[in-house]
This record gives sequence, structure tokens and C-alpha cells, in this order.
Amino acid sequence: MDCAGRAEAAAEQLQLYRRDPDGWRGCRSTGEVAVSWRPSAEFAGNLYKGEGVLPASPQKVWECIKPVAGGLRTKWDQNVKDFEVIEAISDTVSICRTTTPSACMRIISPREFVDVVMMKQYEDGTMLSAATNVEHPLCPPQPNFVRGFNYPCGCFCIPIPGEPDRTELLTFFQTDLGGYLPQTVVDSFFPSSISGFYSNLTKAVKALKA
Repeated sequence: MDCAGRAEAAAEQLQLYRRDPDGWRGCRSTGEVAVSWRPSAEFAGNLYKGEGVLPASPQKVWECIKPVAGGLRTKWDQNVKDFEVIEAISDTVSICRTTTPSACMRIISPREFVDVVMMKQYEDGTMLSAATNVEHPLCPPQPNFVRGFNYPCGCFCIPIPGEPDRTELLTFFQTDLGGYLPQTVVDSFFPSSISGFYSNLTKAVKALKA
């Protein structure tokens, strides 16, 4: 399957996750997000879902999370150290490399991910960023990073009827961190990482509004 086809398939998979209420188990809840999980059908790990409402319009939220070169995400997302577009396939599909800093008191060393990423807008105004892992000749594994793999993952920015300054943000994370990590470390990392994502994004959209 070509890269654009992989991206489209990832977007379709996220829509299936969005519509499927079965099997989710809550694992963390804050004032900003409810996090749940279920076993992944893609790899020997978990699929995580984050559900929250942000105090900003969908356009402002999208401005903070859209996967573009020079975007805002590296400024507010503590789990994204660098983001670069390796190849633009079309206006809405690109191959991207993301690096992450060490985490969990350095138990998790820096990671790199190479993904095909698709941006999509639906008729109801919902905006989607969807991604899945891909190989690219310009992105061989780098010596100071462990190569991780994202399976279909992404964010839905969903308008709330009658509330133009609020946005439902639905996220799916499905990541094989690679390396040799104890499962307990992985299982504790993702729920706290997702709650941090929502907390930092909430601060970022408020700063954008100011």
C-alpha cells in the first residue's frame, strides 16, 4: 500500500475506534481528560483514548495541534522535542519524523518515530490528524534514538453545537515504544502522558486566546 493509502486507512481506522464503544476501561480521570484503554489489535500493547473539552474554538485547538513544519506543538507538548516534515506527498499528506525526550526519570530514553500523517476536515467541521508508522529512505534509524512505532493514532477536533468557544478533543494513542521496557513502565507512562497532553494543550489554547 502506498503512503497516501496507509494514511487514509489510518484515518478510517480512527473513525472505527471513535464509533466503537466496546471494551474500553477507564484508567485515569482529571478535570481536563478521561483516559481509557483496551488491548490493541495492531500490536502487543494497548490502544489509549483521551476524551476532553477545551476552552477554545476548534480553529484555535487545531492551530496548536496541526502536524506542520514550524507548528506550535513542539512549544507546548512536553513529549515532542522535534517535528520535521521529510516529504510532502500532497497538501494533506506528509511523511514526518518526530523525536521525543527521555521520560519517566530517564527510564525511557529518547525515541524517534517516522509516520505518514494525514489532515482531514469533515462536513460537520470536525478536523482530524491521523498517523501511522512508515519507512522512508531519508529516515534511517538514528544512533542516539530508539525507533518506536505508532499504529493508527490521532486527534479529532470536534465542534460543540451552540458553543463556538469550546471544542471536544478526542485522541487515540497506539504506540510501540520499542527497546526493552518493563511493561509496568509502559502502562504507567501513557495515562500520565495523555493527561499531561491535555493539561499543556489547555494552557496553550488559553495563551493563544490572550
